[in-house]
Amino acid sequence: MTALLIGNVGAVGDPVAMAEYREKVGSTLALYGGWFVIRNGNFDVLEGAWQPDHLSVMGFPSAEQARRWYHSPEYREIVPLRARTHMDLILLEGQAA
Repeated sequence: MTALLIGNVGAVGDPVAMAEYREKVGSTLALYGGWFVIRNGNFDVLEGAWQPDHLSVMGFPSAEQARRWYHSPEYREIVPLRARTHMDLILLEGQAA
């Protein structure tokens, strides 16, 4: 099954560290078969009250691969770079359309 990670980056506490995180995160995704589907995409809330800040969507061949990436030493090494930044991250798994 295809898996998507949807990330919402909120208030950035340390812009320099967050810029370094953004530079490095793509290479960690690739190690686990992941890729950016949309990075820092524009959005339009069509219904409801959700007010995201900066959205990105990452694709993986499976939810298991997404979890492997999330818990990987390569990703865990760069997570402290975003420690002062609010981030929401959800995993969505389903059949590819």
